[in-house]
Amino acid sequence: MEDEKDKKKDKDAVRRLTQAELESVIKKHEDFISGRKGGMRAQLAHCMLEGLSFVGRDMSDADFTGASLAGADFSDSKLERAILFCVDLRGANLSGASLKNADLRGASLRGANMVGANMVGIDLRDGSLSNTDGSGELKEAHKELSVVDKGGANLSGAKLNNAKMSGAVAVGSNFSDATMKGAKIRKASLKDADFSGTNLENADLSDCDLENVTLRGANLVGTSINLSEVSKQNLEGAMTSAPVGKTLKDLPAPLEQLLVLHKVWIDSNGKNGKQLDISDMDLRGSRGIAGQCLTLVKARRAILYDLDFSRAELQGCDLREADLRCINLSSADVRGTDFRKAQVKNANMQGAYLQPLILGNGRVMATNFTGASLRYSNLSKANLRQVIFREADLCDSDFRGADITDADFTDANIDGAHFDPEQEELLKKFLDKSSS
Repeated sequence: MEDEKDKKKDKDAVRRLTQAELESVIKKHEDFISGRKGGMRAQLAHCMLEGLSFVGRDMSDADFTGASLAGADFSDSKLERAILFCVDLRGANLSGASLKNADLRGASLRGANMVGANMVGIDLRDGSLSNTDGSGELKEAHKELSVVDKGGANLSGAKLNNAKMSGAVAVGSNFSDATMKGAKIRKASLKDADFSGTNLENADLSDCDLENVTLRGANLVGTSINLSEVSKQNLEGAMTSAPVGKTLKDLPAPLEQLLVLHKVWIDSNGKNGKQLDISDMDLRGSRGIAGQCLTLVKARRAILYDLDFSRAELQGCDLREADLRCINLSSADVRGTDFRKAQVKNANMQGAYLQPLILGNGRVMATNFTGASLRYSNLSKANLRQVIFREADLCDSDFRGADITDADFTDANIDGAHFDPEQEELLKKFLDKSSS
């Protein structure tokens, strides 16, 4: 009897890895991924890996079936195509991780942090797993988990385009500001889930339990969902196919012609042509804007959701209170533009020019984001010299590689924002100076 107990202890000891033992497995797996000699795919099924670190490592195609990963740190790691079937990821940190096409069926994500994770094509459907215990009898994996334990994940800001979640239990989960275009979530339990500001365009949420679900500010264009089950209060600000204000057809001429007239107005210093004013208009779906001259355009409170303004000239524009969520401003010239109180969540401003606009005679016009929300936005490699971010919501935005010299972060919320070490020094000096 003692020998059998010792054998069982030895078996359990083999399954519970230390960080040092895990490092050896990861090294061989990364060699396997890279095609280097001696590489070996990680086989971590049913292993006890609670609290261990995978930060920044490449675990693509690894097998974690039934593993205990509660509290593990996968931040900024790669788990593409990984088998995470019926794993216990309660309280795990997967922020910034890439889980493209991963198998998460039956996984427990209660309290997991998946902010900014790339989960395109994942499979989050229901799943069950039984394995043998020491006596050879079948038992359910992680049988101690309750129905509530199988939900409640924090997936705010995560990329979940085309994700498969049919039959999932996501009770109390936070999907706020996530991108979930084309996601399949049929017959899922979404009680108390938060989809505030989530892009659910063309997603399928049919036959779901929507008790007390929050969809404030969500994009529901083309979404299959029974909104009669959602209270009016929880639908406040949600976008459907119905326009918000005037649309393209209400313009005095086709947008292409108006852009030409605006360019003439700019080139002639206002003597000819006509300034473009699209304030309070809903221009969702507009095309042909990338690379255009839009200097001094008036677009206060305009709906410019998910439009492509890459490489465009937008100097000195009035974008106050505009809806610019998911907008593409990469490499655009946005010097001196007024973004006060605008919604700029999930925007791509990589490599954009946002430094002050020089007007001559010593006058300058600073780019102003006072009171704006830029959650989950990409500002990497942008020129942000002297940009005003006063009272702005910059949670989980990416500033790495950007020039933030003399930028004003007074009272800005920078929780979870990504900065380089050099930027952190500049930020610390600014905050110390402003508090003294």
